[in-house]
Amino acid sequence: MTKKIIVTGIAGFIGMSLAVKLLERGDRVIGIDNINDYYSVQLKQDRLARLRDIGGDNFSFHHIDFADMAALERALAGTDFDAIVHLGAQAGVRYSIENPHAYVQSNLVGHVNMLEIARHRGVEHMVYASSSSVYGNNKVMPFSVADRVDQPISLYAATKKADELMSETYAHLYRLPQTGLRFFTVYGPWGRPDMAMWIFTRKILAGEPIDIFNHGRMKRDFTYIDDIIAGVIASLDNPPADDGLPKAGGSVSPHRLYNIGNHRSEELMHLVRLIEDACGTKAEKNYMDLQAGDVPETFADIDAIQQDLGYQPSTRIDVGVPRFVDWYRAYHRL
Repeated sequence: MTKKIIVTGIAGFIGMSLAVKLLERGDRVIGIDNINDYYSVQLKQDRLARLRDIGGDNFSFHHIDFADMAALERALAGTDFDAIVHLGAQAGVRYSIENPHAYVQSNLVGHVNMLEIARHRGVEHMVYASSSSVYGNNKVMPFSVADRVDQPISLYAATKKADELMSETYAHLYRLPQTGLRFFTVYGPWGRPDMAMWIFTRKILAGEPIDIFNHGRMKRDFTYIDDIIAGVIASLDNPPADDGLPKAGGSVSPHRLYNIGNHRSEELMHLVRLIEDACGTKAEKNYMDLQAGDVPETFADIDAIQQDLGYQPSTRIDVGVPRFVDWYRAYHRL
């Protein structure tokens, strides 16, 4: 059955990729994005152009800031919708140290606004983006949704944990079905220019040196975009029941939390070698200390989403990295 779904952060990497799949299966998508200049506005416009080509009349877009409640209510007045996938946020760990107010406005005020829209419109389900950053300096691997996550080491992580707490409150008070997804280092075609994979690829192809933090002693659970989207859609299509039973993450309200990763923690230097191979050239490397707010390793325990929804990521980085580099060359006509 065709659904009408709001996707915030629609001009972003995950937002656009999700919308493509929803439109291809026949859903109607209402996109919201303020198209800020945190990274290339042109890239965001190109993503929107792709959605207009694919979606036609099934795609509509509102160029607004969801942290502005009055603008949000005006844009959605008279529009019916079944569900919300709230992916929009101010992203980036290190930028949260430089510009904390952007995170408070987008990630806290904006999240409450979307909760209020979901509550008053009686949506079937609100799926929202959390982050692996909530685990902070957790030393127990892999990270489990049962772990305590009350010691964030960046403001970005603190806002994402706060979003989970606010969502739990709305699930308890208003029985609003919600699923929070803790994403682990998402990459692939149409990705983000502030992420390591894009930065390394750009610099290697340009013959510039790359910065290797923590002297290369870094590991990440790199998750290919197609695997992420499969998990988001499985979550969206299966709202948590309001049955009083404990859900993933511990809630007895209709609210659950899932890690959504690849369940593999890969060495950073292995990633660099794969990008070098795909680019056909070796990188000059600057080895540096760990950056403030960053963590040496991430590793997702995905048992909960596997058991509940059958989520099974299948793309290894030795397959996904060359796909990204091929897309990067084509997009930039290199």
